Amino acid sequence: MIDHAHDLASVRDATDRLLTAVGKLDNASVTESSRLPGWSRGHVLAHLARNADALVNVLEGRPMYVSGEARDADIERGAPSPLDAQLADMRESAARFQDVGAAPADWTRTVELRNGITDSASRVPFRRWAEVELHHVDLGIGYELEDLPAEFTERETDFLAARFAGHPEVPPTRLTDGTRAWTTGREADAVEVTVTGSPADLLGWLAGRRAGSALRVEGGPLPALPPL
Repeated sequence: MIDHAHDLASVRDATDRLLTAVGKLDNASVTESSRLPGWSRGHVLAHLARNADALVNVLEGRPMYVSGEARDADIERGAPSPLDAQLADMRESAARFQDVGAAPADWTRTVELRNGITDSASRVPFRRWAEVELHHVDLGIGYELEDLPAEFTERETDFLAARFAGHPEVPPTRLTDGTRAWTTGREADAVEVTVTGSPADLLGWLAGRRAGSALRVEGGPLPALPPL
């Protein structure tokens, strides 16, 4: 059972960590490249603010974005903003998300995200939590995958392993950090590949944040994962 109230609190904590870290930057560093190809840190911050508003739309029954083009244009428009404007935008959009999350609602209902993807409303706070945590890492300002809360790392690994489960281009794969194990890839009677690594390295590979060079692979090469 997903506890949306717990996840909303986790989003708040993650957002506070992010805002504290970003508040130590300056205008010049916001314009520098992030770890995401083609995006400055300002792009990442603008995306985080607009994603909060997009998830408000989802929870209130509106389309997540007017269009893909409008989404991209909003990020480009916000990316060059000075640090104080970025911080204010992030705080205000985060508060709007929390306000909607605190309102009485049927959290068992199905909602629609981008590209026709549907999910339970109760999972939306966790999706926001993932955005905040992973994009904090993407900023490249000292917050690493190893710094993520253990609960988040395990649950996001669960989520991503399930996302690639049944994918015809991913061989039947067992993932393990030495304590826990997941299976992913196309259905088969037995796994073909076993991938072992630290929780951070496994998540980094699944989330497209690390190439997987620190992982140990048995039974074949490291599987190529489709883009998220």
